[in-house]
Amino acid sequence: MTGMDGLALATRGLRKSYGSQVALAGLDLSVPKGTVYGFLGPNGAGKTTTMRLLTGLIHPDSGSIELLGRPFGRRDRHRLFGVGALIESPAFYPFLSGRQNLRELAATGAPTAPGRIEELLDLTGLRDRAGDKVSTYSLGMKQRLGIAAALLSDPALLLLDEPANGLDPAGMVAMRETLRHLAANGKTVFVSSHLLGEMQQMADIVGIIAAGRLVREGPIQQLLNSEGTVRVRVAPDEVARATATLRTLGGQEGVMSTVAEPDWISVRVTSDRVGEVNRTLAEAGIWATGLESGNDLEMLFLGLTGGEPVQGGEGTFFGMAGAGPGRGPAGTGSGA
Repeated sequence: MTGMDGLALATRGLRKSYGSQVALAGLDLSVPKGTVYGFLGPNGAGKTTTMRLLTGLIHPDSGSIELLGRPFGRRDRHRLFGVGALIESPAFYPFLSGRQNLRELAATGAPTAPGRIEELLDLTGLRDRAGDKVSTYSLGMKQRLGIAAALLSDPALLLLDEPANGLDPAGMVAMRETLRHLAANGKTVFVSSHLLGEMQQMADIVGIIAAGRLVREGPIQQLLNSEGTVRVRVAPDEVARATATLRTLGGQEGVMSTVAEPDWISVRVTSDRVGEVNRTLAEAGIWATGLESGNDLEMLFLGLTGGEPVQGGEGTFFGMAGAGPGRGPAGTGSGA
C-alpha cells in the first residue's frame, strides 16, 4: 500500500512558473476515486495552470502527477484517452451539427461504443438540437456538448474547468445531477469552479488553493463543521479599528474584509462566539450594525483565501476523444 492507493488523481510538489511569475508553488492534491472533487481558488491562484498540467497541455517545472494510479509525464499523452477533459470554454466546428462534431471527435480518439453518441445527447439534453449547426448553439448548449465530448469513451476520470459556465439555473441543476450520477457509478469528477454555492451542493471533497498552494482539503461537511465564520458590519470609518480589535479573537490571518463589502469584517471563529465578537467590539466603543454567523462554503473560502469567487478566463476544449493541441477543432488557450 502507498499514499496514492485509492486515489484517482494526485499531485505532489507540483511547481510551475512563467518567467518570474510563480503559478504553482508546490501543489499537493489527493482526489479519491468515485467522488466529486471541487477545486476552488480565486483568480490567479493557479487553477487553470493546474488543469493544463493535468491534461498535458503544459509541463511542470518540478513535482509529480499520477492519473488513475500511474505516473503521468511528457511521454504519456496517449493515456488521456482514458481521461475526459473540458478545459475552460469548449470549441467545435461551427459549420457542423452537434451530432457531427461528436462523430468527428469519436473518430480521432479512443474507441466509442455503438450508440454512445445518442446516449450522451440524451444525457446532456441536446437530442432535439443535435442536428443543428453548433454556430446556432448558446454558450450553455456548447458547454453541454463539451461535457458529452468529454464522456465519449466512458472515462473513469473526468476533468472539468467551469462546466456550469453559461448554464441557466435549470441547466445547473441538471449538470449537478449528472455529475453526482457519474460519481455514484464509480467515476471520479474533478471540477474547477467559482460557483461556491453549487459546489457546496455537488462536491464530496474540496481542495482550496491560494497563491499556488493548497490551503485546505478534505470532505466538505467535515471542513464546514470544523471551520466557522462570524461576519460583522461596522461603520466604514471604524473598519480599520474594528479589524485590529477583532484580531484578539481570530488572530492575524483570521480577520478580513473584502473590496466588494468593505464595511463587513469576517472573523474565523465558531458561530457560538457571536456574542463574544459583539462584546469585544462594544468594549472598544465600536457598535456593530449587523451580525451573521454560519459555516457555508463561501465564508470558508473567503476566510482562507482573502479573495472573492470570480469567474476565470476563456479557453478551449479537448477531451479523451482525441482532440487536443493541433488536432480537430481545439487548441490551447491563455490565462493562468
